[in-house]
Amino acid sequence: MIQVTRFNGATYFLNAELIQSVEATPDTVITLVNHEKVVVKESVSQILSEFIQYQRLIHNPTLELPYNGEA
Repeated sequence: MIQVTRFNGATYFLNAELIQSVEATPDTVITLVNHEKVVVKESVSQILSEFIQYQRLIHNPTLELPYNGEA
């Protein structure tokens, strides 16, 4: 799951496995595998960075990530 922010300020977690594409139009639009589109505040590069971090965690669960103090 990756955290994204809608333009109304609401944040939520999106299942990264459902992402089909991410594009800047100029807003960032995430298209899901069911063809639903989500417009978010984060840039394409931020979404890709979150996605890559998620994939690294899934495929290498022994990798220790820095603890940021949140539960």
